Amino acid sequence: MTTPLAAEIAREIALTGPLTVADYMERCLFHPSLGYYTTREPFGAAGDFTTAPEISQMFGELLGLWAADSWMRLGAPSPFILAELGPGRGTMMADALRATRIVPGFHEAARVVLVEASPRLRERQAATLAAYDVTWAGSIDEVPAGPLILLANEFIDALPIRQFLRTPEGIAERMVGLDEGGALAFGLRPGARLDARAEARLRAAPLGALLELCPAGLSLAEKLGARLASSGGAALFVDYGHAGTREPGGGFGDTLQALRAHTFDDVLAHPGEADLTAHVDFAALAIAAIGSGARAFGPVPQGALLERLGIAARAERLKRDADASTRAAINAAHARLAGTGDGQMGTLFKALALVHPALDEIAGFAPGEEFRNAAA
Repeated sequence: MTTPLAAEIAREIALTGPLTVADYMERCLFHPSLGYYTTREPFGAAGDFTTAPEISQMFGELLGLWAADSWMRLGAPSPFILAELGPGRGTMMADALRATRIVPGFHEAARVVLVEASPRLRERQAATLAAYDVTWAGSIDEVPAGPLILLANEFIDALPIRQFLRTPEGIAERMVGLDEGGALAFGLRPGARLDARAEARLRAAPLGALLELCPAGLSLAEKLGARLASSGGAALFVDYGHAGTREPGGGFGDTLQALRAHTFDDVLAHPGEADLTAHVDFAALAIAAIGSGARAFGPVPQGALLERLGIAARAERLKRDADASTRAAINAAHARLAGTGDGQMGTLFKALALVHPALDEIAGFAPGEEFRNAAA
C-alpha cells in the first residue's frame, strides 16, 4: 500500500466490506492519527493548495466588511457571534477583524468563534489571532446561541460526498473496495436508495449519469437556516461548485478530486496525504436552508461578489504608497481573485448568502438574485 492509512483502510474493507465514498473521504481527511487535516498544514506554497485569503489580504478584508454590513442590516445586535467554518491558519479572520476596526461597536459586540476540529490547526489559529479574544467550537452545534454572522471559504467542498450512478439495472452507489491484488479500487453496489427528490432527478437522467450528494452539507444548511430564522443573522459561503439543476448538465458528473503538492492526484493513490474535495451543489444548500426558514441569495461568481464589495478600490488604496513590485503583486492578486476568464477564481468560485427571512437585501448580491426554491 502507498500510505499507512491506505493499508489500514484496506484491512477494514477486507474485514467489513467496501466503504461509501463519503466514508472513504472521512477517513482520508479526518482520521485521528493518519488523516490529512489532522497531520499536516496544507495551506500555502509549502502545502498542497493556496486559498483566497492566502493570495491577498483583500479577500478577508472584504468578507469582514460584508460581515459588518450584515450586522448593521440586522440592527447591530450586541452581543452577537462572529464565526468562521474551517478557518485554516486564521488568516481570513485576522484580515476581517483588522478591516472591521473602523466599524463603531462591531468589535465590542462580536464574540469570535472558530469552528475547527483539528488540534494542530487550532494551535496555528491561536498564534495568528493572538491579539484577539477567540474561542473554538468543534462543530456548528457547539457554536453559542444568539445572532450569528458566519463566514466559510472552501469549507463545503471538503465535506464527504456520496456518489450514485444510473445503470441499466437501476441506481447503484459508487463504493471503495479492493481489486484482486488487494489495492483500493472503485466498484458499484446495486439497489441504492435515495430521497424522493434525488431519486427522481437521477431516474430522469441519461444512463451513466452520476449524482453527488453531500449529506453533511445539507444538514449544515438546514441547521443554519433554522438558526438564522429563529435567532437572526447571515452566513456567506464561498467555494467552487455549481448551481445543480440550474446549470447545463443538471449538476451531474464526477467531481471528486485529489490535490497533492499543488498537483492533481489519483483519488485512491495517497490516502491521508492528499486533499480530497468535490464541487459544491449550491442549489441543494439553498433549498435546504430555505426549507428551514432562511432566505438565500445567489450563487453569484466570486468575481462579481468581490467587485461589488469594492476590491478595485481596495486594490488602488493598497497600491497608493507601494513600490513597483508590490503594485504588480496587488494587480496579480486582484486578477486572480476576481478575474472572469476561463479557469480564473472569479468564475470558478461562487458565493451563496443565507440570511434571516426579514432581510430582503444583502451586500454583494444584486437585486433579483434571491434564490427561489420554486424553480428548483
